[in-house]
Amino acid sequence: MTPATLTLPHRLREQFPPLAAGRAYLDNAAGGLLPLRAIEAITAHLMRYGATNAMPGHLPGAEILALKHHAREATALFLNAQPEDVALAQSATALAFRLSAAFARLWGPGDEVIVSGLEHEANASPWRELERVGVTVKVWHARPPEMRLHADDLAELLSDKTRLVSVTAASNALGVTVDIPAVTAQVRAAGGWTMVDAVHAAPHTLPNVQAWGADFVMFSPYKVFGPHLGALWIRPEHRAHLPWPKLSFVPDGDITGIEHGTPQYELLAGWLGTLDYLRELGESPELTRAALVSAYTRIAELEGPVAERLISGLAGMENVTLYGPQDMTGRVGTAAFRVDGESPDQTAARLTAAGVDAGAGHFYAVQPLKDLGLYPEGVVRVSIAHYTTLEDVERLLAGI
Repeated sequence: MTPATLTLPHRLREQFPPLAAGRAYLDNAAGGLLPLRAIEAITAHLMRYGATNAMPGHLPGAEILALKHHAREATALFLNAQPEDVALAQSATALAFRLSAAFARLWGPGDEVIVSGLEHEANASPWRELERVGVTVKVWHARPPEMRLHADDLAELLSDKTRLVSVTAASNALGVTVDIPAVTAQVRAAGGWTMVDAVHAAPHTLPNVQAWGADFVMFSPYKVFGPHLGALWIRPEHRAHLPWPKLSFVPDGDITGIEHGTPQYELLAGWLGTLDYLRELGESPELTRAALVSAYTRIAELEGPVAERLISGLAGMENVTLYGPQDMTGRVGTAAFRVDGESPDQTAARLTAAGVDAGAGHFYAVQPLKDLGLYPEGVVRVSIAHYTTLEDVERLLAGI
């Protein structure tokens, strides 16, 4: 495959084997598809190393240790960060709970945490755990019907007791996006820290921790066309002062202390394969930040007309209620809806029988769906990626 072939959507789609089944896959918010080179990298690692661990005393172990360092460096490029500030583990949720354990050793009665009303529970439940040590948790509700967050609502909650504000870059259920630099600036001015959930945003918009101004950022490589992994960035000045539970020999502030246990090396190899795919999508001979920026420019070009048709099509159907913004202003290509006279499960079952795969439920987005009166039954959720076509969307609309 050459960079030129990637300009043709059908050639690009050939890199994702599940698409060969001919189904319209519209559940990318739950997990992206992997390009061939990621799948091949996982297989090649297992064929060569099996479950061998990273050990400097022998050649295979040294090679696996180098793989771990390479994966951390490449993930740092993806985030526009430094490698020593990036943790990789089995999930973003697990990393958030480990960070919460550190906060529980720092904070207590009189301290406050604010959770955005758009959050997936990975960026909510870990901070609610702090109520066990006396921390007060408040909710910064989104305003219906579009479910947008407003700065003046946050201002009413912020005080000199605020320690942390958790906020998503894009709602995993509704697709609503948030102006992260504006939020982090507002929180910083009040003396607090910000935890940004970039899990749903990262497949559509390249994260940039330097521009965002957050203190902590997490995302999931498996939502970005990689294998099941989670990643967390910690602002460097915080690392040495966060007392997360760790193995005794790990120095304070060493990012490996929060990773807990043996890495999934074969999945790190697969994630590097995904990043190599993005490198080529960005038409670069080397994996650089500029290559990733170029790749995401291409992703935006591919997604734009597909997302526009998805949202306009659903918004224009008389038997459909579309939740959140009614056009593409301030959103990504993810839509939550219900069909008149059907439960979300019934709609999803009918669609999948017709070869169109969409999700149904609450998707761990408890607060926003509670605020819309849709919890626990939830919604039908459809979500695109850069390999989704207009034909996929037309099949969805016809199926509804």
